[in-house]
Amino acid sequence: MKFLLDITLDEAASSEDKARELGRILRYWAGNVRHHPLEPGDGSAVYDADYKEVGAWRVVAS
Repeated sequence: MKFLLDITLDEAASSEDKARELGRILRYWAGNVRHHPLEPGDGSAVYDADYKEVGAWRVVAS
């Protein structure tokens, strides 16, 4: 299987803010994946700290 995570970060944000937000997203989803079957076709939207959709993750066959 392949786990794909596609995130769009705010281009106007500083490098520090981008790194902080990406780190938060990765920590959250790393802890959350155990709640999903992780089979091809599984996936979900990804939200930033302001609950704005910034991307998605999905599982595909390898």
